[in-house]
Amino acid sequence: MSQSNDPGHFFQTDAWHAETARRAAKSKNDKGNPVKLPSKILAVTADPYDRALVYVAEAAGTVKRISPEAEEKKVIATYTGPEAPLTSLAISHKSGKLFAGCWDKTIWSWDAKSRRPGQRFRGHADFVKTVLVLTLQGKELLLSGSQDATIIVWDAVTGQRLYTLKGHTRGILALALDPLEYDPAKEEAIVFSAGSDREIRRWKVGITVGKEIKEEPCPILAHETSVDLIHFDSDGDLWTASADKTAKCLSRARNWDEDSVFEHPDYTRDVVVDEEGGWVVTACRDENVRVFEKGSGKLHHVFEGHFEEVTALVLLEGQKVISVSIDGSVRTWSLKAQDLAKAIKEAEDEKEGKVEEKVEEKKEGLMTLEEEEELAALLEDSD
Repeated sequence: MSQSNDPGHFFQTDAWHAETARRAAKSKNDKGNPVKLPSKILAVTADPYDRALVYVAEAAGTVKRISPEAEEKKVIATYTGPEAPLTSLAISHKSGKLFAGCWDKTIWSWDAKSRRPGQRFRGHADFVKTVLVLTLQGKELLLSGSQDATIIVWDAVTGQRLYTLKGHTRGILALALDPLEYDPAKEEAIVFSAGSDREIRRWKVGITVGKEIKEEPCPILAHETSVDLIHFDSDGDLWTASADKTAKCLSRARNWDEDSVFEHPDYTRDVVVDEEGGWVVTACRDENVRVFEKGSGKLHHVFEGHFEEVTALVLLEGQKVISVSIDGSVRTWSLKAQDLAKAIKEAEDEKEGKVEEKVEEKKEGLMTLEEEEELAALLEDSD
């Protein structure tokens, strides 16, 4: 007996149909000058050799090099090989290698310029969720965090597994290199990790050995649930995004105590800091990209363009932020003061237009409940 995968052949609720119609209508918008791809996008990172370009990781198993603001050809290069979703990206400034974590439990690599496949890293027992590359004393290291709750440190050139770091009790979702403790000429560096166990841990990573830093506070507990993203600003403070619906700034000077909190209506997936403009920008599961004032924490503007969950952000030169989404689009938003003012005005005009449309619909449509009750009362009186 044959089986159908057509959603139309299954029972669907009115709410499902309404949501599907809403997303279909919203998908037609061109806000953020979207580059539309055929697959869900799970990660994005800047091209270190051309800051106008980005790399995106797709659920279809491909990496694409994108020119978000090109007039014509926006997809410049495609990297293939994996047959499972790609979750994370890292690019080496030293060797020009591109690395991608994958659901198939491995890390794939390519030469970024030639697109030739390179070393494939095997060793994890579950999905690879995050990757990080760094250089110490001329040797390139690759770090990978997995749903198996381990971090593996690899020789990024040979693919040799050097050692494994253990401490988290659940999957690892993010890795970040501490910029104030990093010197490529030294033997060791400090790396922070975060995961679905809500813990943020610190590690001393070297060429031949690594260990967890047991000094207080360890682990750092700043959120109520999963920490999806960690990122350092130029002052060395740590920014976090969590499924507890907040983004936070953790102060280095105060031993990683909470300094600022940015509330959201749904899971917060990513956070970047535009220090030139003083903005904090977040990605949220509710489809929106939010811009907060860094100093006051006040919400300044909401970019509405995506029609599915926003999964990741990257900040480019010229105060531009790139957002990617489950909806398969790459969108560009300007954080310059004049452009933000224009975006706010356009959003207000659009909102007023929708209100006017609803008023017109009411005039041409059915009566309100109050009007119906009033009419019924008049009819009863006439009887």
